[in-house]
Amino acid sequence: MIAVVTGAGSGIGRAAAQALSADGWTVVAAGRREAPLLETLGDANGLAVPTDVTDPDSVASLFTKVQQAYGRIDLLFNNAGAGLTKPVAEITYDEWQAVVDVNLTGTFLCAQAAFRVMAAQDPRGGRIINNGSLSAYVPRPQAIAYNATKHAVTGITKSLSLEGREFDIACGQIDIGNAATDMTARMSGGVLQADGSLAPEPTMDVAHVGRAVAQMAALPLDANVQYMTVMATKMPYVGRG
Repeated sequence: MIAVVTGAGSGIGRAAAQALSADGWTVVAAGRREAPLLETLGDANGLAVPTDVTDPDSVASLFTKVQQAYGRIDLLFNNAGAGLTKPVAEITYDEWQAVVDVNLTGTFLCAQAAFRVMAAQDPRGGRIINNGSLSAYVPRPQAIAYNATKHAVTGITKSLSLEGREFDIACGQIDIGNAATDMTARMSGGVLQADGSLAPEPTMDVAHVGRAVAQMAALPLDANVQYMTVMATKMPYVGRG
């Protein structure tokens, strides 16, 4: 079984790639730099492919290389993402566009490429798991670009689920809250809350997220986890704001 994981060089992508490898998947690790991708794979069977998910040609090259190496794709974990914390009035167009390019356009480009392969291969079908966020439902303050794109990822997930039925392609979304990664390291020092205060927030081991992705991926194609929320138990989500 062949899995493509984007943003696989660190954090959630690395945890997911390693969990999938532990379950026997052959993992194609995609990300901006080759060295971290090779670190993710370690001694596991797989392929490291430097990829810019915002570039259609780079995405096309990734999926061509996967087909050339393995002949099929059974899973895409659409994980690459970018954040921006800044008051709405201060965000530049370029800053806005950079987040949209990665979180929204990159998610679409990879999903489209995977969908095309999965629909045409024999045996037909596969699974796409999109990395959403708790911010796809309940936004944080001063994060309009991230919040908007993650809401949009939910629309992509629903659309893929609908169109995928004809081709035995299942699509689900994992919404993650406060996994301990380099991106969330600042949370121990205080995070802006809806009432304007700063408060430290609990985090969880990112390995738990990797296992959750692997659990979603382990289902047969006639079953699907449409949405999974995995989060630090005591983080502010239920009742946020």
